[in-house]
Amino acid sequence: MTEQFSAVGPLLEEHAEIERALADPGVHADQGRARILGRRYAELNQVVSAHRAFQRAREDRETAEELAALEDGGDTEYAEALPGLRAAETDAAERLRRVLIPRDPDDGRDVILEIKAGEGGDESALFAGDLLRMYLRFAERRGWSTQVLDENRTELGGYKDVQVAVKAKGLENPADGVWANLKYEGGVHRVQRVPVTESQGRIHTSAAGVLVFPEVDDPGEIEIDQNDLRIDVYRSSGPGGQSVNTTDSAVRITHVPTGIVVSMQNEKSQLQNREAAMRVLRARLLAAQQEAAAAEAADLRRSQIRTVDRSERIRTYNFPENRIADHRTGYKAYNLDHVLDGDLEPVVRSAIEADESARLAEAGGA
Repeated sequence: MTEQFSAVGPLLEEHAEIERALADPGVHADQGRARILGRRYAELNQVVSAHRAFQRAREDRETAEELAALEDGGDTEYAEALPGLRAAETDAAERLRRVLIPRDPDDGRDVILEIKAGEGGDESALFAGDLLRMYLRFAERRGWSTQVLDENRTELGGYKDVQVAVKAKGLENPADGVWANLKYEGGVHRVQRVPVTESQGRIHTSAAGVLVFPEVDDPGEIEIDQNDLRIDVYRSSGPGGQSVNTTDSAVRITHVPTGIVVSMQNEKSQLQNREAAMRVLRARLLAAQQEAAAAEAADLRRSQIRTVDRSERIRTYNFPENRIADHRTGYKAYNLDHVLDGDLEPVVRSAIEADESARLAEAGGA
């Protein structure tokens, strides 16, 4: 094993240890721990696969070199094969180098996605609805499941705010995880179009905000002191203030130490709304802990693409030109109608590739 791949050994040992642990039925009695181990095992599978491919390519090249030296001017079959085998070894080494670069440990997590109307009044709320549809369609294309946890609709059919849980099914590679793909969506999304409420046909600019939080696998992962919570119940309401329930089923939970407030009213049961609110609260607390740790650790790399500044304008949706533009990566295309119908993959891929390029450059300069 070459010196540049010296980190492989400990990872192979960790993979074997987790494999043994997952074979123990007792581990699966703790579903939270089993999910965490399973996610790490899937991540290490990529290293094991790439390492095996690199070993095979290196052995093939070495064998061909030995046999070519024995040809002694006769059959040149092995000598002719050498350039291709060397190229295959180089490709395998590059793939191994890529998978050895530390990934975001949350890539395999599911997410809670929040969309909030911003500047622009009713038009912004309608655009928030367009974004919701885009993400739901994108999730459907990826085979993910979605659940609307809470929503606050407007009379015109838009959303003042909406919260959605997005989950992957049968995840084998963390790179295919929901967080791995949607973590770049957080920020301000700007729209330019003629609003339905505009009688003069003038183009307006408005915006909606998107927040993305990795979901907590195991409630025990985030310890919450019940004494730190202030829980209020109230009667839920819909558009126009009309009563949706005749009981106090809506729940508002305030985490006093951080000031984080989560409200839920989508379910008819107070218990269900409380469980959904706690689910969102844990995700927000996890995100807050991670941001605090990133701020304290000066040597911890921050993504070049996914910023913690949620006020950043990340993308523009221009309807008159049917144009989508990502301001962080320079991606631009004239298929906005398809993007809003869920064809978000190229846009997401541009962010992933830009982030990977930055990580590779850092690894090369380390």
